[in-house]
Amino acid sequence: GPTGYVEKITCSSSKRNEFKSCRSALMEQRLFWKFEGAVVCVALIFACLVIIRQRQLDRKALEKVACSARSRSRSLIAPN
Repeated sequence: GPTGYVEKITCSSSKRNEFKSCRSALMEQRLFWKFEGAVVCVALIFACLVIIRQRQLDRKALEKVACSARSRSRSLIAPN
């Protein structure tokens, strides 16, 4: 398989030194899409966690409002 090493070669026609990579464009493209897929998955996981946490906090806030409304109505109705 491809190793990622770079090889220095001399072109026979131009006698220029060039660097040839063992990594192919197809392999680079696959690595890119794997990385993009992983980023999207992590983003979706954290988005779900944020939604769950927001719902929990909303429920707590509603409970506090309901409890304080109940205690206020009781104090207005019941004589001290």
